Amino acid sequence: MVETIIVFLIIGLILAGILISPVLIKQRRNHLKHRPFPPLWNAIIENHLPIYLHLAPAERRRLQGHIQVFLAEKQFIGCGGLQVTEEMKLTIAAVACLLLLNERGEYFPKLRSILIYPSTYIVHETVATGNYVVEERRVARLGESWTHDQVILSWEQVKQDTGNWTDGHNVVLHEFAHQLDQEDAKTEGVPILPRKSDYPIWAQVMTQEYQQLCNDVQQGVKTVIDRYGATNPAEFFAVATETFFEKPQQLLKKHPALYELLQRYYQLNPAQWV
Repeated sequence: MVETIIVFLIIGLILAGILISPVLIKQRRNHLKHRPFPPLWNAIIENHLPIYLHLAPAERRRLQGHIQVFLAEKQFIGCGGLQVTEEMKLTIAAVACLLLLNERGEYFPKLRSILIYPSTYIVHETVATGNYVVEERRVARLGESWTHDQVILSWEQVKQDTGNWTDGHNVVLHEFAHQLDQEDAKTEGVPILPRKSDYPIWAQVMTQEYQQLCNDVQQGVKTVIDRYGATNPAEFFAVATETFFEKPQQLLKKHPALYELLQRYYQLNPAQWV
């Protein structure tokens, strides 16, 4: 009982943004990861994450542990009148935590809150159109990732994406890939890599693949990777992540170097899950 109180006290301090010892954080997370996984949670994830049962047993157990840490450390906020349910939190957490199975030990450290809208939401966007002219537009969004604090998602889109897992589109994978990219306070399509020697290889492969996608889009060539990835290198990394998890066999066949790069980074081989 005392241990449980201490765990929740530390969680409260983390949510409040108060610094605590990395040792205490690690101990708390280990405690959370080794708690029994509720059968109801397991059933919800089985119903909402098609590839869950295709994971190896060890991968499933690790995912369950990460989900428990994620749910303890992040707050979910309903927007536009939406009441956040356990189903919503578990579905989002399960997909997001697929990106953590490489055991980096971080849980999207800059992220505190996941804001969920019922469906598409509208934002006001200021755009410079040239010659010192600024235009304000109303833009419909399905999701976005902020450098500090928040990820915003459309629940309707989350449901659509998890129900159509192999179409290569997944707003949760996309926005949480941006979170990985933004950990170093930059958004340039380069997450924090394990070793310095990994960066030149990453730059070489990603640059070649990004340029190829841009050329294919300009020429109207059908691509495995969604054309939105040609927007900029940051979007390319996020879209490539969606493709890696949702269309792994096609990505491996058409872009083996990119698949191998992402396989090394995520320490997963989703082509074997199908």
